Amino acid sequence: MVTSQPDHSELEWVLLSYRVPREPSTPRIAVWRKLKDLGVAQVGDGLVALPHDARTKEQLEWVAAKVLESDGEAIVWTARPASRRNSRELAQQMSSERSAEYAELLTDVAASTAADQRTISKWRRTHRRIERRDHFRADGGDRARLAIDAFARNVTEAAAESTTGAETP
Repeated sequence: MVTSQPDHSELEWVLLSYRVPREPSTPRIAVWRKLKDLGVAQVGDGLVALPHDARTKEQLEWVAAKVLESDGEAIVWTARPASRRNSRELAQQMSSERSAEYAELLTDVAASTAADQRTISKWRRTHRRIERRDHFRADGGDRARLAIDAFARNVTEAAAESTTGAETP
């Protein structure tokens, strides 16, 4: 089956240019973690991008405020790359990163021989976290979700069978 890749060449991006002081390290680490959670594309040193919409702009403005609170420098920009190739490359970079995360989750699910509801819940939380930063519907998201659902069904069915079998004299 051939699927066409969406054209992200005309996307507008929201950019955060920032610099956080080296010391204390806690604010710098917190900013780095938040940017990782958002799934930003690293454009350069201290320059990250997300596809522009009201939510992503607000998220980067929040990070910028945290940078400023820690005596750093930050500015949020809205821009369109001068070349379509650059925009496509940013989108592909982000999509590839999410695909790798989905693949890692899928490997974890596939390698599991026994999991309880706690593990299944953890997998679902991980999937939701990846999905929140998956701005371009990367490959693997649906497969990972379906694998988790299938595993959960198997666990539920096995539990029902063991309960039914235990009740039979």
